Amino acid sequence: MMRAQVLSATVAAAMLAAALAAHATPRKSHTVYLAAVKRVPYSKAGDPAGAAPGETELAIRALVVDGQTKEWTTGDKHDVTDRSFVIRRATRLNDALPGDASTAAKDHWVWQRGPWLLVSRATGRITALKLPDYDPGVSQVVWFRDYGAYCGITPSGKSLHAVVAQIGVRKLALSRKLAAFDAENPPVSVCGPVEWQREPLRVTFHPTGHDAVSFDLAPGSAALVEDSEDEPDTTPPDKPN
Repeated sequence: MMRAQVLSATVAAAMLAAALAAHATPRKSHTVYLAAVKRVPYSKAGDPAGAAPGETELAIRALVVDGQTKEWTTGDKHDVTDRSFVIRRATRLNDALPGDASTAAKDHWVWQRGPWLLVSRATGRITALKLPDYDPGVSQVVWFRDYGAYCGITPSGKSLHAVVAQIGVRKLALSRKLAAFDAENPPVSVCGPVEWQREPLRVTFHPTGHDAVSFDLAPGSAALVEDSEDEPDTTPPDKPN
């Protein structure tokens, strides 16, 4: 009789578990995509830190999550993993002066290149990345895996640094001085495009007016903690500026 009671309790527990599973809330799937390219007026006067010489238009795309436009972006995206990517934000800024009286002046909006965004395809979450020593007028980030390499300007504004930031890691993978920086008379192009090499893991910087400088990095596994519906959201930590 004892065995029959145990068997009955086991069957009841199994039936209860099945019933709970049947009524459990299904995992929500998210749709994340970049819409078609749209071109908007753009000028160095509107975005002195980001405009290239002679640039009059900015190609932007809407970042759409679950059918709603969440951000405007510009440039190419970089897939960090199959579940996340980074892309640069495009910001529409109110450029009207306080004393502007006309309606047209009050509605004077300009487009600017903004910070980099980390986008999770799993949750639809969008996180603004605070890259250390990042300067929008100088830093052109070149991504490889979950590393972003760029020329950065120190908070004092006097030094140009080679910077490699790894998403999700508090400690920078690289920060080395390249040259002194004259903020009053900067060159048109402060640095050429960064170059990556896989084996050995090496990054090469091309500061204007100086020889190229290469650095070997200690390879490591990607440390990005990606959000999922089964886990609480976590913001990738960053080094304060």
